Amino acid sequence: MKKTIFLAAGLLLSISAQAQTQILDILKSTVKDRTGVDLNNVKTQSSTKTTTTGSTTTTYPNSNINLGNLTSSTISSGLKEALSMGVTEGVKKLGATDGFLKNEAVKILMPEKLRKIDATLRSVGLGSLADQGVKLLNRAAEDAVTEATPIFVNAITSMTITDAKNILLGSNNAATNYLQTKTQTQLFTAFQPKVQASLSKVGADTVWKNIISKYNTFTGQSVTTDLNEYVTNETINGVFKMVAEKETGIRNNSALRTTTLLQKVFGAVKK
Repeated sequence: MKKTIFLAAGLLLSISAQAQTQILDILKSTVKDRTGVDLNNVKTQSSTKTTTTGSTTTTYPNSNINLGNLTSSTISSGLKEALSMGVTEGVKKLGATDGFLKNEAVKILMPEKLRKIDATLRSVGLGSLADQGVKLLNRAAEDAVTEATPIFVNAITSMTITDAKNILLGSNNAATNYLQTKTQTQLFTAFQPKVQASLSKVGADTVWKNIISKYNTFTGQSVTTDLNEYVTNETINGVFKMVAEKETGIRNNSALRTTTLLQKVFGAVKK
């Protein structure tokens, strides 16, 4: 059978177009009679998945995405809900007593520039002073972190339909990255005066002046550092870590999709 087909194909190259058509029809008829395959109805399969979202048809090659009948508005609402949930829960946890101090993922340690102070203080029996200094840095962050909420809310509210789609189909922390891009500068500007006030409020600035003074006396050095800038950056980093943790959970664990909207939107993307 295969030999017959190859011979026929060779003959097609050496005869007129009209004769080629006639022979091709005969060949198709022979194949159908002997194999049951109708060559006129053979279609090429595609590995591309096409999904209609609202009035727009979107194609995702070789994907596990099935957005079904989700509209752009639904996708946007789902992403905003997930981000709002991450921010609200993250800030609430971090703003509680020990929210930073007892959470190893975000705990603010002694500034790297001052790590040698820690060892020196402990070597002369002042380890409790070093511990108090670290504790108060975290207390300042816990006091200041609530300033993040309105800034995040503004960024979430201004999210566009395009932003939402890109975030939904992005990586596990795509939403967190979006927030970071939109809010990093604003957060630093808003946090700095609040952190400065918090450092003073919890007594961290006084304790750290004492720590650095004692270290300089013991070593004959002159060490200084900008604690306000350091704690501000560490506080912001802590918030983003908590939001990213919540986002990853919602994307990968259906049990954390606690609303119908989250189930519908994130359930359409199988990681």
